[in-house]
Amino acid sequence: MIHEVTMPAMGADMTEGTVVKWLKSEGDEVSRGDKLAEIETDKTVVEMEAYNAGILRRIVLGDGTKAPVGSLLAYIGDADDELPTVEETAVVEEVAVVSEPEPVQTPVQTDVVAPESVVVEAAPVAAPVVAAPVAPTVEGGRIKASPLARRLAREQGFDLAAIPGTGPGGRITRDDVLGFKPAPAFVPSGVGMAAPSVMMDGSDVELTTMRQAIARVTRRSMDEAPHYYVTTGIDMTDAMSFRAQLNAELAESGVRVSVNDMIIKALAMAIVKHPKWNTTFESDRLAGNDSVNIGVAIALEAGLIVPALIGVHNMSLVDVANASKSLGSRARGDGGTLTQEELTAGTFSTSNLGMFGIDTFAAIIVPPQAGILAVGAVKPTPVVQGSDIVVRQMMNATISADHRVGDGAEAAVLMNEVKDNLERPLRLIL
Repeated sequence: MIHEVTMPAMGADMTEGTVVKWLKSEGDEVSRGDKLAEIETDKTVVEMEAYNAGILRRIVLGDGTKAPVGSLLAYIGDADDELPTVEETAVVEEVAVVSEPEPVQTPVQTDVVAPESVVVEAAPVAAPVVAAPVAPTVEGGRIKASPLARRLAREQGFDLAAIPGTGPGGRITRDDVLGFKPAPAFVPSGVGMAAPSVMMDGSDVELTTMRQAIARVTRRSMDEAPHYYVTTGIDMTDAMSFRAQLNAELAESGVRVSVNDMIIKALAMAIVKHPKWNTTFESDRLAGNDSVNIGVAIALEAGLIVPALIGVHNMSLVDVANASKSLGSRARGDGGTLTQEELTAGTFSTSNLGMFGIDTFAAIIVPPQAGILAVGAVKPTPVVQGSDIVVRQMMNATISADHRVGDGAEAAVLMNEVKDNLERPLRLIL
């Protein structure tokens, strides 16, 4: 039997996609779940899976072809099946396929997690060996710097070429930018400095396709889901001590657990106890999910994506750390691509702005999920205990919840379960 392979919808906001590269050739045997092709969406490149087994009989749209969602891409069937006649009337567009898309300079949404070690802390790194900074390395006329370093330098008005890089091969890192002190301009003694004349650029800014997609999704979320918010302070003192001891034990294995890994695990455990928050609102029911898939908001230079860790309810804390590291790397295009499931199957999400020193914020729910947990920085804070004032490591957390799924008291119960899991961190490994 002949089966059609069509352009999949990699998210509710996707209207078209580009076939970057076919991973199977005509005549290849295909099993259900095999990776057929790499598809580029507005936000990222995703591996398209096969839903039928057989032989890849014909590829209708080749590499570099853009087509609307639902367009015919290929046929899968048996060797003796007769192929239908293909009328070449599909609205497609040939596009240049490049191995590395040129990064787009665009502001980052405020409820996102940065893509480096300070982001989701998905790929935390052991303390670097102290070494003398080296001049920035230039490759092909482009200074080597991480995406976050470039954005921070741009916001501070720093010239990247003036910042010494301490990363591999002289790569400029976030810490290099944050620690950079530009040489002060010389001002003669006794002479007042006049205010500089500033010229503002009032021209329009064209939106990238990724930013347009973000605009559609966030607008849809606020239109459809009645948001409400519950916020609490979480005492992370014991969790930070636990993390330090755990990472010391894991040092030889190369695994490092981040604060965000603990937050993801604590949230997944809370959802297992309160599975109502693992559902999706539909007109006459709450559609359940049999897997807790926690989305992690990651900021790229071009915008925001929220891929999910699949099956967190069956992961240990170390499993979460490894999976988070892989997810963050692949989201940035390092060592692989994200899967269709990771981009579409999230059930509840997290967002972290702690690396920016933010104390409290509320994130926008990723449709059609039931909610999102937003966390700020862990900071030493004076706290009243009995008749004493003590300094504890505190973190503020806010759940944005869909009121169609649950009421305020129910979200408060979920939040308190997350709080208890983090304040009693041994729970995370039991």
